[in-house]
Amino acid sequence: MNRTGEFVLGLIGGILGLFAGVFALLFGAIDAGFSETGTSSVTGLGFGALLFSILGIVGSVLVRNKAKLGGILMIVAAVGGFISVSAFFIISGILLLIAGIMGVARKDKTATE
Repeated sequence: MNRTGEFVLGLIGGILGLFAGVFALLFGAIDAGFSETGTSSVTGLGFGALLFSILGIVGSVLVRNKAKLGGILMIVAAVGGFISVSAFFIISGILLLIAGIMGVARKDKTATE
């Protein structure tokens, strides 16, 4: 079945998530520069957001052949990214969540024919 909608939403959400992760890393670096200890927990969470964004992109690619698996990966990426960097991940998290729900919920026409 043609799952272009899920693919495009997931891909855009993953790419925006990469930007959000990079922005969180930059924000964490600035925070570490002004911190007494020289470290920042935001930096680690930014790396987590990058990993979840990559997971979302992988899910969007997989949704064409394995819709359930790709949808589940995108849902996990949306929730994990939002937990990691919350406000930075809002738009990409919503896009990944919508694409993931569409991937899991839509029925294939080939199964009923």
